[in-house]
Amino acid sequence: MRRTLTTFRTLVAATILTAAVGASSTSFAQQTRDGMNPTGQNPTAESVNEEFLFKQDPKITGRISIPDGKAAHLIQPAGRDYRDFRERWLPWLSALAVLGAVALLGLFYYFRGRILMERGPDTGRKILRFNGFERFAHWMTSSCFIILALSGLNYIFGKRLLMPLIGADAFGVVAQYAKFSHIYLAWPFMIGVALMLVLWLKDNIPNKIDIDWIKAFGGFVGDKHPSAGRFNAGQKMVFWMVIGFGSAMSVTGLMMIFPFALTDITGMQLMQVIHALIGIAFIAGILAHIYIGTLGMEGAYDAMGSGKVDLGWAKVHHDLWVEEEQAKTASGPQLGRHQVPAE
Repeated sequence: MRRTLTTFRTLVAATILTAAVGASSTSFAQQTRDGMNPTGQNPTAESVNEEFLFKQDPKITGRISIPDGKAAHLIQPAGRDYRDFRERWLPWLSALAVLGAVALLGLFYYFRGRILMERGPDTGRKILRFNGFERFAHWMTSSCFIILALSGLNYIFGKRLLMPLIGADAFGVVAQYAKFSHIYLAWPFMIGVALMLVLWLKDNIPNKIDIDWIKAFGGFVGDKHPSAGRFNAGQKMVFWMVIGFGSAMSVTGLMMIFPFALTDITGMQLMQVIHALIGIAFIAGILAHIYIGTLGMEGAYDAMGSGKVDLGWAKVHHDLWVEEEQAKTASGPQLGRHQVPAE
């Protein structure tokens, strides 16, 4: 009898315990569905809102015990915008600028053709246009610019266009050397820009003659060639583009060569955006300059090739400058076939 009573009590206790556990589980599940924890608090409501933090500060930081303060930046939401620009917008803008410039130059050549040198009594006689040091400054700067442009375009398009062709390993080697060339050739490029400013500043000050040159479209439209000094309005635009864009590229480039020296991560991202946008505009502008100096105009390359240009060509395109140069020497009008007036 006693054993039967003990068994009954045990069954009753087990039943009560099971019911209590089931009720607790039901209550816990209900609280979980309602967003409440077992203490009756809503963890979602109590937690820090990410969007709220983003509005309070452009960076989410933590505590660190090392000297490098940048390590405290846990999340930098502006980096998402930079990544979107770098991976999405920059390739399209670059392709539009560079390929658009090539397409426009191709159309211009198709409809206008090469501007041929006009033959006359002065054809075959030479006049010194740029001395050796001027040509050195030009070719040093232009050579560095070409490599800088190619390595910069590799940064934008390399993994999309070059890597599928040569493979990841070969592309890694190319990208590494492109990075080295971009950093080290930046220095002679900056020196070249400074030399150009010193050498040609006085000849590139805008004046009234430039307005007439622009009104006549520089002689590219029609058969009339407007008067010009040593540099016409178009060349002056190229000069100031080189000085302006070159200076901006130099400043932003130095900021990236010496990262975080003067700014934080947000400033570094801004420098890269400015550097990239100016770079693609610079490349597009220089493409037009290269076209005019080579394929677009007969006789133009000689100015930076040998430094001596055809006197007849010079009188057509830079008549005011020829008058000044011939006025410096009594032998100007009687130049021989290979004589060059003294500077």
